[in-house]
Amino acid sequence: MSSNSEHSELQNGPPEPESEPEAAAPVAVAAGPPAADPDPQLPDPIDAEVQQPPDAEISGEVQSVDADEAANSVPEAEISDESSGAAVQLNQEAESDSKLAAAEGNRTFTMRELLNELKNGDANDNDGRDVDTPRSLANSEQQIEQNNAAMELINSVTGLDEEGRSRQRILTFAAKRYATALERNPDDYDALYNWALVLQESADNVNPESSSPSKDALLEEACRKYEEATRLCPTLNDAYYNWAIAISDRAKMRGRTKEAEELWKQATKNYEKAVQLNWNSPQALNNWGLALQELSAIVPAREKQTIVKTAIGKFRSAIQLQFDFHRAIYNLGTVLYGLAEDISRTGGHVNPKDVSPDELYSQSAIYIAAAHALKPNYSVYTSALKLVRSMLPLPYLKVGYLTAPPIGNPVAPHSDWKRSQFALNQEGLQQISFEQRHSSASLSSKSGDMQNGKAAIRIDVPDIVSISACADLTLPPGAGLCIDTISGPIFLVAESWESLDGWLDAIRLVYTIFARGKSDVLAGIIIA
Repeated sequence: MSSNSEHSELQNGPPEPESEPEAAAPVAVAAGPPAADPDPQLPDPIDAEVQQPPDAEISGEVQSVDADEAANSVPEAEISDESSGAAVQLNQEAESDSKLAAAEGNRTFTMRELLNELKNGDANDNDGRDVDTPRSLANSEQQIEQNNAAMELINSVTGLDEEGRSRQRILTFAAKRYATALERNPDDYDALYNWALVLQESADNVNPESSSPSKDALLEEACRKYEEATRLCPTLNDAYYNWAIAISDRAKMRGRTKEAEELWKQATKNYEKAVQLNWNSPQALNNWGLALQELSAIVPAREKQTIVKTAIGKFRSAIQLQFDFHRAIYNLGTVLYGLAEDISRTGGHVNPKDVSPDELYSQSAIYIAAAHALKPNYSVYTSALKLVRSMLPLPYLKVGYLTAPPIGNPVAPHSDWKRSQFALNQEGLQQISFEQRHSSASLSSKSGDMQNGKAAIRIDVPDIVSISACADLTLPPGAGLCIDTISGPIFLVAESWESLDGWLDAIRLVYTIFARGKSDVLAGIIIA
């Protein structure tokens, strides 16, 4: 589903081929300088995705992975933007016999099942699962009144085109099923959740030229259904996730107002709840980061950087769950760029231990370059790369200092460990001298194994087995880094924990790009 220039996709269920997100009008990540001298602008972050209840045959979430990528994805050790379309995909790609495993309530129907039942006129099948209880009979009149109000909204929706009108007929049919189920059993949280999905999809199907109903009214009604569903079943994590997307879409309609601020806060709380219930959801983490990023643009300046740094943590967590999650990679790049812009304008870099704007710009460029390498045909990434490429330490992707032991003696006394410069490119990580940094873009030459006549540490990307943070008493004090290779582990120490995060991400991204067969694209970025 898409909404205007934003991109969304099925989040649970079988993966579907991705289409390129449409390039939106560039929007400054941070407040712009005087109009006479506008700062460069990055394209919009990539937005949120509506999550479907998983079919019984599917374990966990197939999160935002292309169909052509699923078979070759790097083992988890992700990637979204909050595509604000809030489109609800009724499992279009699922097999007709796929069913939601639930102990009670109304099961989720696939699009194919709905089409078949429309054709057969079977609108009253309840799978033998509806139960008339004293409570449901007592609340029948109230439930019918609520159902009628929601059905009136859905019946008023006119699609944008013939395809939209056809889809709306299916959504209307589905809504009638869920209304019937709720009249029989008001505590059917599955029916409430599925009806909320129908309302959310109908909101995306509203003709902008139509005066009734409004998209906001449909989303508001969807939020009520989600709220009631989660009251009845507090562990329904998919409901919290999609509820957050519906709230986010309502917030976007309100600009940078106090009402929008409150809605963004509600959205972040629901994403937090979704992650608590299902920690292995990179999409939820990514969208949580995007909601925080939107919130940071509204709150008072004194609160902004704290919220932005929290958003950075959510994007980074999403990437750690799925290393090739290009949307989260790109979004992390945009939020770092915005933080650099903000610090540059306000002069906020006063503590020497804080990361400087120049370093933030360089980090931003690394993530955007990686996103482009993974998805070179995405015009949004291409446009952003043109802006930030010069901020990379060309001809490398990353250059910085690490403390390393003497070659061949990883357990040497701490006094023998030396702080030296390392460079990372598409070939690997290597200890370099100042002259090497400015004379060669390749780590493959024989001379590259020497530094000032001495042997230098060199790790080729194909030799890497894993990369992780390391806390070991045999290492000098600091942020330990362990790179396990086919020849054994190599231990290094970063200058700070913040610096360690940057090295971990950069090395993992280079390896992921290599594993996906895109090293030549990365080479073209940093060497061309």
